[in-house]
Amino acid sequence: MSIRIFPLDARAAEARLPELATVLADAVENGASVNFMAGLTLEDAAGFWRRQLPGLADGEKQLLVAEEGGVIVGTILLMLAQQPNAPHRAEIGKMLVQSSQRRRGLGRRLLAAAESAARGAGRTLLMLDTESGSAGEHLYKACGWTEFGRVPDHSHKPDGPLAETTFFYKRL
Repeated sequence: MSIRIFPLDARAAEARLPELATVLADAVENGASVNFMAGLTLEDAAGFWRRQLPGLADGEKQLLVAEEGGVIVGTILLMLAQQPNAPHRAEIGKMLVQSSQRRRGLGRRLLAAAESAARGAGRTLLMLDTESGSAGEHLYKACGWTEFGRVPDHSHKPDGPLAETTFFYKRL
């Protein structure tokens, strides 16, 4: 089956909260350091996505999803800076690929789609952070992102220990 990547507006995202929750919970269960701790329930994961709906509705955020066979298997969230002095900037978040879909180039495709969406929104500078030494760090470097710093003990890994975080930017 082929995978397609497309944006979800707030209404479509609300209708697909169970799928979005499944992707997030799978990522955490498989060790992704994406702001949640081990044991994340589907209910709590759905709650995270539900809290994103107002930002999707008012245009502060854009959600792109990867879908295979009618099921969401990946996500990426583009958060457009709202400060008056930063109309050129956005952040990338919740870049998630279902564990069964990894190592197929999907992360690279999601990232490229988010970069394209950012350009379409007039953004020329993107930022993100990821756990140092993670697959994400290697992906961002391979996709031309520039590391600009590391913070030791920045966040807890899902299973508890503190981990270093690497910060990246990319000019579009």
